[in-house]
Amino acid sequence: MSKKKNDKKKEKKLWLSLISVLILLILLVGLTVFYIKDKNKEEEKTLAYTDLIKELSYGNIEKVEMTVGSTTVKVKQKNVEEEKNAIVPNTESFIGLVQEKVTEGNEIELVQKPRSVLAQIPSFIISFLPTLIMLALFIMIFKMQGLGEKGKVYDDTERKTKIKFDDVAGLDEEKEELVEIVEFLKKPEKFTKMGAKIPKGVLLYGKPGTGKTLIAKAIAGEADVPFISMSGSEFIEMFAGLGASRVRKLFEKARKLAPCIVFIDEIDAIGARRTSNSGAETENNQTLNQLLVEMDGFSSEETIIVLAATNRPEMLDKALLRPGRFDRQVTIPTPDLKGRLEILKIHAKDKRVSQNVNLESIAEDTAGFTGAELANILNEAAIIATKNGHEDIENDDIEEAVKKVTVGIEKRTRVYSEKDKKLTAYHEAGHAVVSRYLPTQTDVKEVSIIPRGVAGGYTMYKSDEDKYYISKTEMQEKLIGLLGGRAAEKLVLDDISTGASNDIEVATKIARDMVTKYGMSDTLGPIDFQGKEPYEMQMFGEDIGDKIGQEVKMLIDTAYNDAQLLLQQHRDKLDRIAETLLQKEKINEQDFKKFFEE
Repeated sequence: MSKKKNDKKKEKKLWLSLISVLILLILLVGLTVFYIKDKNKEEEKTLAYTDLIKELSYGNIEKVEMTVGSTTVKVKQKNVEEEKNAIVPNTESFIGLVQEKVTEGNEIELVQKPRSVLAQIPSFIISFLPTLIMLALFIMIFKMQGLGEKGKVYDDTERKTKIKFDDVAGLDEEKEELVEIVEFLKKPEKFTKMGAKIPKGVLLYGKPGTGKTLIAKAIAGEADVPFISMSGSEFIEMFAGLGASRVRKLFEKARKLAPCIVFIDEIDAIGARRTSNSGAETENNQTLNQLLVEMDGFSSEETIIVLAATNRPEMLDKALLRPGRFDRQVTIPTPDLKGRLEILKIHAKDKRVSQNVNLESIAEDTAGFTGAELANILNEAAIIATKNGHEDIENDDIEEAVKKVTVGIEKRTRVYSEKDKKLTAYHEAGHAVVSRYLPTQTDVKEVSIIPRGVAGGYTMYKSDEDKYYISKTEMQEKLIGLLGGRAAEKLVLDDISTGASNDIEVATKIARDMVTKYGMSDTLGPIDFQGKEPYEMQMFGEDIGDKIGQEVKMLIDTAYNDAQLLLQQHRDKLDRIAETLLQKEKINEQDFKKFFEE
């Protein structure tokens, strides 16, 4: 039987045990409620001992029922239907008293019953039963919390990761740096003879979808060693100490499987900066401390490499990043043009792509896309091609997939008024016209007033250039382009709408970053204000917050005025493009350029 089946079998047994304990607990609660109700009823039927003696002397008792060894008796009074209970201090003397009354001629029936098996169980065991059940319940919960605590292991022939560096595209330099890790895992003695210390940990950081997990699996595949994978969130539990326990067990398994790779995804879940707070923060601190202890505890003979991935490296505790723990930090960037083309080729291998499709052109139009997003585009294109009845994936299918992924699903059936349609047409035409006259902004690829996703319309730009730095002028012109839609509404309709809410949100963030993050304010100078604590901000003056706000507002106001001025100068282009949108609903790149050629 395979390891996977054994794990499932164990998990099934644990679930059955937990369900059994829960059923016992429910029964216990039910019995307790029943016992309390029954006890209340019994109290109503209780006869005091003094009253019992009086009733016995008056000759009002017709039956007495006793259990051997018990101090409780049941009595039946004359002219009373229900029997009552009474507690007698001395059963022998009470029996003698009853027998005296019988000899005096009283009609009293004396019944003595043998002791039941249940009554022979010591009372302390019965009282301890709820505690035993609760203890069993907690044990089962702890066992359930422990499921998967040793991590998902790819180490046997059926489940060993088969991913190699050839399956990872667009990360040539990063792969070259990580080849050393593979060499060490294969031939550690070659490095130890030279006196070189093995890197204990490698931190991979980058945007989500850039291929951090993929390249970690590729390292294990190239080195042909077991790959133990676990997410940082799996360490965090509701019970204190369990996270640290899972870390210990994870590394116990790693030592048994060495040489191997331990991969912790989303390490920021347990590796965030330690605090002095209580509760969940304390549990996180304990888990992180245990991870640091385990990484420090590696001996030179133990060939274990810890790989970790995060998209928020700034949140990690500094103790994790010092030499001897995560010795190396490797940035996994979004792919460049060459990388995007290689990624598209890999994902196009198992799909029926038409010979007319130019993958290089798609790579040029998808600057800034991650590997996961490119894979998703080709997958969506395959779905769209199937729905359209195409034999192969065509260019139109891929273009539609790009729009679907970036903007949303086209909603042609949505009905909206002529007023809203006109407002949307001028809004999108405003974006397009303003951008056309801004030198740093990219060319317009398509303008549409057909709703997609949550947007009533959209203006799509070409993204055929990989940018690593953005100039101040480019950011200022980006603000003008974003506010072109609102400026067109005000200019033509002499009114404004909620349609510009997202544009305003993005523009405000850019302006705020220009002032607080990039130091692009002439008044405040090249100072980083972002993320500073209140006491740190005080060194710049008490009114620094007001000054920052004024600078951000000035950037937004200037951009809005510039957008209005551009549209006033080219009002004829704005009107013609808006009218064409009202007629055709969509304008492509070639048709858009014709308006300006004339």
